[in-house]
Amino acid sequence: MPATVVVGTQWGDEGKGKLTDLLARDMDMVVRYQGGHNAGHRIVVGGQEFALQLVPSGILYPGVTPVIGNGVVVDPAVLLSELDTLIERHVDVSRLVVSGNAHLIMPYHQELDRLTERFLGRNALGTTKRGIGPAYADKASRVGLRVQDLLDPKIFREKLDVVLHEKNLILTKIYNRPAISAKDIAELYLGELAPRIARMIGDTVALVHEALARGERVLLEGAQATFLDLDHGTYPFVTSSNPVAGGACVGSGLGPRDITSIVGIAKAYVTRVGAGPFPTELSGELEEYLVARGHEFGTNTGRRRRVGWFDVVMARQAVRLNSLSEIALTKLDVLDEFDEIKVCVAYQHDGVRYEHMPFHQSVLHDVTPLYETIPGWRSDLTSVCHIDQMPIAALDYVRYLEEKIGVPIAVVGVGPEREQFVRTA
Repeated sequence: MPATVVVGTQWGDEGKGKLTDLLARDMDMVVRYQGGHNAGHRIVVGGQEFALQLVPSGILYPGVTPVIGNGVVVDPAVLLSELDTLIERHVDVSRLVVSGNAHLIMPYHQELDRLTERFLGRNALGTTKRGIGPAYADKASRVGLRVQDLLDPKIFREKLDVVLHEKNLILTKIYNRPAISAKDIAELYLGELAPRIARMIGDTVALVHEALARGERVLLEGAQATFLDLDHGTYPFVTSSNPVAGGACVGSGLGPRDITSIVGIAKAYVTRVGAGPFPTELSGELEEYLVARGHEFGTNTGRRRRVGWFDVVMARQAVRLNSLSEIALTKLDVLDEFDEIKVCVAYQHDGVRYEHMPFHQSVLHDVTPLYETIPGWRSDLTSVCHIDQMPIAALDYVRYLEEKIGVPIAVVGVGPEREQFVRTA
């Protein structure tokens, strides 16, 4: 049976959680394949809001097996806190399986993340300071501790002693901070966290392949988005992993031929959190209006998002990088009150027109967006539940974007609730 990937096409916050939740109702397994608790998914079900960080969105369906894959970095304390919150709200979390090969976020990762950002000053990257980058750095340096190490106290302590020797030298000699106690970490991770998480740890690669062999349907869910990708994003203002569709294979253990559908998520305008280039960024009253109307604040960080008009150049590049099968367009209702809507169709720099992302950062930071203007619809979309009910101008906007991007827009979001979407085909 096929596996489907859901991937953000902008700088994150496109509504992946809602779409994953929508698709999950027809799935047997939902796999988170990269990132950590630096990304939040907001899902509204029956007026109740669920803010998920590590747990795959499929947890809200009783028949779905949620899986945290090997490509994720896991803070076990955050994971258990999130599960406790779900349990309090009567969500069954007993089906969750965590890959033994996923890497652990440790206290020294978080401390180093905070210190590095502070010392970068005006050149700070705008990370969430939750240890994600340092954990991935240790993974690449082959000194990381993995989830499976929680099952072997001897190995855990041996690995911890080796890596903490180096980390404490950095903390004390470079940053003039106190050393971190290996004993304290071992007591927390082995004494408090491991007993609770042990039952969840498994061989998720085998689990996913066995599900496909049984003819079950698997959904692969990423965090962040295409232009936060470590290789293909707006470096260095990126995350520390690969959210693009290709990362789904690495982070889950599936092969490319196992994936038959790749759904890209795009907001009807664009947002970004933190530093980095943003060609269509708005300012002034229009910025304030979109932030307020779109509730553009981070799900678990609370950080205000930057906002801008839809960027076709970015969307075309996302199609290339992810081999998108289709797109789900979210938050169309946020644009309900505009008389006119602008869409960036190309960039210009030193007399050169760019219809795909320029590869050089100096160019991207200095491009001028070239816009086309589309009529607004001045109508409330939040009660629309069928394409026949959609105002002609709103549908024209969707078809216009579809034509410019070159990929079908199959689903349109018209509100925050689980059921507030319209299928366009």
